[in-house]
Amino acid sequence: MSQRQSKPRTPREPTIALINVVFLMLVFFLIAGTIAAPLDPRVRLVETDELEGRAPPDAAVVLADGSLLLDGRSITPEALAETGPILRLVPDRELPASELVSLSRSLREAGAEEVWVVTERGLQ
Repeated sequence: MSQRQSKPRTPREPTIALINVVFLMLVFFLIAGTIAAPLDPRVRLVETDELEGRAPPDAAVVLADGSLLLDGRSITPEALAETGPILRLVPDRELPASELVSLSRSLREAGAEEVWVVTERGLQ
């Protein structure tokens, strides 16, 4: 009589246990996490529609045509990079993003350590 040799079973990976752990972590963080309380309905937020927008005093303004202004005077990117290691740019809304990226890159190559873009932020 010949007996069949059974193949040794390979151990299964514990994927069910992993799924259970991930699910328990999800439930834990949902319960333990804090959710921001809604704003009190009696609070009326300040409206800033009528305010005049101004650039920070140490920021350079980038016009829609790509020219730079610092303190109201025209300046080159190389001269702007020499004003300090951290530069702030206030770009015009109509300035193409590719030109802003190119300008930022040229400022970094000219010696600026950091280039910050100052934008307008509003509550929705």
